[in-house]
Amino acid sequence: MKVIMKSVEMICVSNQDGKISPIKYKYVDKSEQIHIVKIDKILERNEEKLAGNRMYVYKVMSVINEAERVYEMKYELATCKWYIYKM
Repeated sequence: MKVIMKSVEMICVSNQDGKISPIKYKYVDKSEQIHIVKIDKILERNEEKLAGNRMYVYKVMSVINEAERVYEMKYELATCKWYIYKM
């Protein structure tokens, strides 16, 4: 997997315990096209500290260009930002 670390707009939900689950996100590629990607399955959830910043790491699966892709998303708690981390 290639490290990307690109900020995205995310739609997510949280349950009564405060557990966050990503649903779908929007990103703009290099050619300025807008893509909306639905997250089909969350495979893993972890928490890590990166340079002192707490982050939730999600290993997810989506269908992108008619192929199943497994990749990682990160949620930074201090800034409340979502990132595509590895794809």
